[in-house]
Amino acid sequence: MGEIILVRHGQANSQAKDEASYDKLSDLGHTQAKWLGDYLSDREAPFDRVICGSLRRHMETAAGIGYATPDVDPRLNEMDYFNLGQSLEDVHGVPFPGPDEFAAHVPQVMEAWHRAEIMGVETFASFEDRVTGVLQAAAEPGVRVLCVTSGGVIGMIIRHLLDLDPTRMAHILLPIMNTSLHRVRVIPQGPILASYNAVPHLDHPDRAHAITHY
Repeated sequence: MGEIILVRHGQANSQAKDEASYDKLSDLGHTQAKWLGDYLSDREAPFDRVICGSLRRHMETAAGIGYATPDVDPRLNEMDYFNLGQSLEDVHGVPFPGPDEFAAHVPQVMEAWHRAEIMGVETFASFEDRVTGVLQAAAEPGVRVLCVTSGGVIGMIIRHLLDLDPTRMAHILLPIMNTSLHRVRVIPQGPILASYNAVPHLDHPDRAHAITHY
């Protein structure tokens, strides 16, 4: 049986209003990645492959975990959420949200994107195709793979595994925490979701402040 462990990147620049400003770890994000690396080193068997997206926050997270030279696969890069949000505002007049409105905003974006009412740099279908493609490439029997990626990619993988509609996909991706672990087991019938959104490296009262979503 193979296994894929999906990791969301550490906390990035949560005050950003565009992708370029967002794409770097905060000081806390670097700490989260180091703590996760310590946990994996102590508790997990070695990985046969380590893959991350090409975004800065992915590579910084992988390095913090202890993998300075992972395989880089841009298919693990996040959806273009800032441009999708701008498109939703242009088409439907929904302003880009602050932190308190974000939970209501994401389902609106996913539904409008899925219906092709709004566009970023790619369609919903093309995002789904690239994400399921990297999942299929990583799903090798008997091989353990660590994938450092983003919440939207993890949400799309879970949508694929559980056959979720876009709104339920949004509800899955919203609670995904920084440096959380999501296990996918590879069995003869194909990949199956085994666990979701675990942060065992933060499971201590002294680290409660480090449990973040953005």
